[in-house]
Formats: sequence, structure tokens, C-alpha cells
Amino acid sequence: MNKFFVLFLIFNVFSCEKEAIKKHATPTPAPIAAVQPERKEVLIDSVLLNTLDNKTLKEFYKSTRYKTVWESKENRKIIMEQFLNSEKEGLNPADYNTNKLQKYERKIAVLSHKEMANYDVLLTQSFQKYISHLANGRLNPRKLYSNWDLKENKIDINETILQLLKSDSLAEKIELLKPQHLVYKRLKNALKIITTLPKDVFKKIEIKNKIVLNDTNSSLIGIKKRLIYWKDLPSKDSISSIYDSETVEAIKKFQTRHGLAADGIIGKGTIASLNFSKKQRSEQIMANLERWKWFPRAMGNEYLIINIPDYRLTLVKNQDTIRIHKVIVGRAKRKTPVLSSKLTQAIFNPTWTVPPTILREDVIPAILKNRNYLAQTNIKLYDKNGNVVPASNWRLSNANSYRYVQSPGTFNSLGMVKLTFPNRFSVYLHDTNHKEFFTKLERSLSSGCVRVDNPLELTEYLLDDATYWNLEKITETLQSEETKHINIKKQVNIHILYWTAWSEKNTLIFRDDIYNLDADLYDKLGK
Repeated sequence: MNKFFVLFLIFNVFSCEKEAIKKHATPTPAPIAAVQPERKEVLIDSVLLNTLDNKTLKEFYKSTRYKTVWESKENRKIIMEQFLNSEKEGLNPADYNTNKLQKYERKIAVLSHKEMANYDVLLTQSFQKYISHLANGRLNPRKLYSNWDLKENKIDINETILQLLKSDSLAEKIELLKPQHLVYKRLKNALKIITTLPKDVFKKIEIKNKIVLNDTNSSLIGIKKRLIYWKDLPSKDSISSIYDSETVEAIKKFQTRHGLAADGIIGKGTIASLNFSKKQRSEQIMANLERWKWFPRAMGNEYLIINIPDYRLTLVKNQDTIRIHKVIVGRAKRKTPVLSSKLTQAIFNPTWTVPPTILREDVIPAILKNRNYLAQTNIKLYDKNGNVVPASNWRLSNANSYRYVQSPGTFNSLGMVKLTFPNRFSVYLHDTNHKEFFTKLERSLSSGCVRVDNPLELTEYLLDDATYWNLEKITETLQSEETKHINIKKQVNIHILYWTAWSEKNTLIFRDDIYNLDADLYDKLGK
């Protein structure tokens, strides 16, 4: 009995100690939800890749040993943001399967291995297309135009993606795939500006006569509304039909933005520009964004860049503008070609061999009208053996058998200097014996070559030889009327390009589409 009592006491003591421990023990924390790890890579069935008939896609997954690569949620998010914001680059988000990809992403936690493989392949395929569009645009200019000679911007798309996957700054690296030229960035800004403008519902403006200061014209109501819309004129509570001085200044601002004579006179050219709608201008900007993706990425440390519709040559060195020259370009029927090359020679007192088109369309008709034309223009005839043929022997029946060469001199069509560069169109930069043409605003007047204002100063700079080819030495050479070929020793590239829209200081800038390329290009982008 005593033993039983002792055991009972011992049991109660231990029970009390356990209860005390329970009362003073630290509570067990609630389980923390584990952070979901990134999806594990899965194998991709080669049958899936074969059904897509995409060689680049097959090669990519062959390099990954047919494993998925988009396990990172952050990477998928960055790529999707690029696709959804692709309109800012003048691209179309629908081209990159955004709806399908978003559906996959919403169900990412429950995707089967097969679905995950499908998602991965679709994302890679879309990204490949996006990179290709950034590098070279959606269309191929070599298939659209016969007078464009720009090399494709080479890029290894698969290697690019593999390098991007290794990067710890994916978004920044993708930005570097986009054109980095200042004009392209200004075009993107122009698109941003125009998308902030409200919808316009203006009626077409028509005038019979020019409108000048203090004129009263019912069309001025519509003109002023458009000026207010485009922010050239401050907003007003009431608008009159009087052409007041404030509106004159607004018109001058509008004219300057559109490359028109900023004289404040409202004529047909100003009205034509005013009649462009927001939609038309937006499409023009989109067409130019596409075109800029075709242009060279590396323009060189020092280069000449000519914008055909702006009639302007700019010399750039180390990204700084060194010189600007007015130029005359080819008219619509004899367009100046778009190309990139390298300057090779300056030719002083050049001769001019009449090219076939000018011979057929200009020179032969001129001779038929005036038998003294050859003597008056100092053009000599040469037969196939290089012998001079007397002008009196010229007959229409054998007109195409001669070579027509204009001698050097101030009357020469090429002027006093010619700057050459390799190209398949046989075009070049040159002086002109019609300096008065540079006073015109619309200067699409040549037969394809580019005439340069003040070319001797540009040539002196390019030759970069203060001892032997300063302006004084150049003048002496010109006075001798002896033809001289001088090599341009330093590396200076030349880019003859075409763009009609951009922005400057958050202001929209437009130029006339002198070769009627913009609307047609936008139409092709939509197909």
C-alpha cells in the first residue's frame, strides 16, 4: 500500500512539471508560405518544332538541347512588356502573339510539361521576330525599291537571345538592340507627342487667293482652329476671321516646322500642310520609324548624312555637328538613290560625261532644237575609239554612238569640284554652275546626283591638308582649269537617306514627301 502511494505522488509531480512547461513554452510560429521557385526546365518534343517550319527556331532549341529557357518569371515579364510597348517603336504588338502569351502566363502555376514547352517555344518565336523587326524593320526595302542600296543590318538572333538570357540587366540590353541614332529617338518622341493630341474632326480648308496680314477670310476660322490644335497658336475663347499679327506669327511657326517659306503668307503650300490630319501625320511618323530601322547602325566616327526631303547635308564627327550645307537632290522622275558608302576622291575642274538618261531626255532634244547647243555648252563628241568628232558631223541616226563630254570650267554642269564614292548608281556630290538654285526652298531639281552649296569649303575640310590643299591652293588649281584627282585619305562615310518626320525640343517637324514614299510604305506595313 505504501509503495502504491509513493508511485502516485511521483506521477503527480511529473504531471505538474509538464503542465508548467507547457504554460511557459514559446508558442510555435504559424507556417510561412514558401516562395514558389522558378519553373524547372522541361524537354521540348522535336515534333512540335517540326510543325512550325521555322529553321531559326529549330536551331535555337538544338543549341539548348531541346530544353525550355524561359523559367524566370522576371525575364518573361520583361519580354512581355517589350511586346506590349512595341507600338512606341512603330511596331505592332499583335505580331508577337501577346494574347496567347498572356493566357499562358496567367495559368503558369498549373501548366503541364507539354503546355510549358508550348509556351516557351511561342515566347522564343515571338522574341526572335521582335529582334528581327528591331534590327531590320518589318519590310525588306531591297524588295520594295530599285534605287535603295543599303546593306541589311546583320544580327545573329539566336546568339543574341542566348547572350540576353545570361545578362543580369535584360531590359537594358534589349534597349541597345533598338536604333540608337538621335533622329530615331526624336521620331519616337514625335510619336509620343502626337498620341497625346485629341482626335481631330476638321473639315478640309480651301482658299482661292493668298491670305496676307489684315485680310478678312472665312477660312481663317478653320485655319486658326488647326493652329491651336497643333499648338502653334495659343488657345482662345473666340476666333475671328481676321488675319491678325498674332496669327501671322503662328503661321510662320507652322511654316518653319514644315520646311515652308516662313513669310506669314497663307498660300497653297501652307494650306496643303494644314490639311494633314492627325491620322495622316501619325502614319507618316510610323512609316519613318520603319524606314530608320533599315538605315545603318554604325554610321562611322565621321560621316556626311544627307536627308533628301530636307535638302540638307550635315557633317558629323564624334556625334557633333561640324558643318551644314544646303543641297539640291534629284527630282521625282530622277530620284536620288538611298545608299551608304565612303568618300574616296575630290576632283577639281572635273569633266562631265553626259549619262544615258540625260542624253536621251535632255541633250539630244536640245541639239535638235538648236544646232549650236554643243558649242554653246562646250560639249565635245568622241567616237568609240576616243577620237574627237566635229559637231557638224552629228546626226540623230548616230547620236547614241558618241560619248558626250563637257570640258572643265565655270560653265561645267558639275561646277568646280566633284566628290566621289563607290556606288552602283554612278552618283556623286558636286558643285553647280547654277548657284541661284540654292535660294529655292524646294530643291528637288537634279537628275539624281547631289549638288552642294559652298562645296570648296567642304572639300578643304575633307582633304584635311592645311599645307597643300588649303583654300588658296585649291583656288590656284581651279584657275589652271586642269583636272586634278586628289584622294581623300581619312575615313569619312556618306549616308544619303530619306526621312520626312522627327521632333526637335518636343516640337513636331515634318517635310514634304517629295518622292511619295510615306503613305505607300504605311499601307504596306498594314498588309
